[in-house]
Amino acid sequence: MPRTHIEQQGTEQEMAGAINKTRKTSVDLPFDASVGYQVRIAHRAFQRALQNSIEPHGITAGMWWFLRVLWEEDGLTQRQLSQRVGMMEATTVTALNNMERVGVIRRVRNAEDRRKMNVFLTARGRALRDELLPLAGEVNTVALRGLSKQEANQLLTLLRRVRMQLEASTADD
Repeated sequence: MPRTHIEQQGTEQEMAGAINKTRKTSVDLPFDASVGYQVRIAHRAFQRALQNSIEPHGITAGMWWFLRVLWEEDGLTQRQLSQRVGMMEATTVTALNNMERVGVIRRVRNAEDRRKMNVFLTARGRALRDELLPLAGEVNTVALRGLSKQEANQLLTLLRRVRMQLEASTADD
């Protein structure tokens, strides 16, 4: 005898529930086996160690990444800087306001496009490079302690590959 629409719908819901239950119970991803989790907590540990090193110089971890980019490419627009660091533009504006307040950058209206602001390091911002980069190097040294040079290079290679795979998988989004 054919099933009614209600009976058919109930059976489909039961099957979907069974599939979802199977998915929930069949996936086991403990934190120690999750690459994403391990990268996240390693990143947080790096951030804490870096913050402890640079804070006495009046620089926060939030400012750090913008300084790193500006030490390589001074004079970028706010949008370019935001893209290089990988931050939302609103977050960039907040960080730049703080950096301007402590005297490490200055913003200048772009002569060709008055809507844009270019970001330049001040003398203090440029001088911080020689003070802060060695501190960041020390954090890396501590993090890699116990790894051979080959293992450290392999770690960097593998992390780059993971990043590229993730970027490629979301490129169409």
